[in-house]
Amino acid sequence: MGLSEDLERIALQERELRLPNLDAQAAWEIGSRLRGLAAERGLKLVVDVRRFGQPLFYTALDGTTPDNAEWVRRKSNVVARFHRSSYAVGLTLKLKETTLLDRYGLPVADYAADGGSFPLIVENAGIVGSVTVSGLPQRDDHNLVVEALCAHLGHDFADLRLEPENA
Repeated sequence: MGLSEDLERIALQERELRLPNLDAQAAWEIGSRLRGLAAERGLKLVVDVRRFGQPLFYTALDGTTPDNAEWVRRKSNVVARFHRSSYAVGLTLKLKETTLLDRYGLPVADYAADGGSFPLIVENAGIVGSVTVSGLPQRDDHNLVVEALCAHLGHDFADLRLEPENA
């Protein structure tokens, strides 16, 4: 799958994975689902669910480091700034052969256009926050978030997932 096809699939994910609401309970359910998936699979992840400006769920599994928390912060800043998944922003920049710093003047200390942060879109309200993980290769981080949102919303993950890069 090429960059353009990946970007089309991510746009579909962003259209389909819309929440009826985002309150503390929904954030807990999404975050807990991600933590459960990580624990079942023996993954070392940090999970963060937030309304912009308000953390609602956070966990760091054994084996993570403060760097993972920094990646979460930087990736969620990209979602807050661009209202797109951090992976979509990164792939778009790659397609245009540029960077956040070159194109927008955004410092790498505060922004990371790498996979793993996904916008939380509430029906009739728009993008109100993000769900972010850090600990896996960026495509896997992205897919794990999409998998958890699919399960939370009753969507078939097989219909929305990004294929492995070498598929």
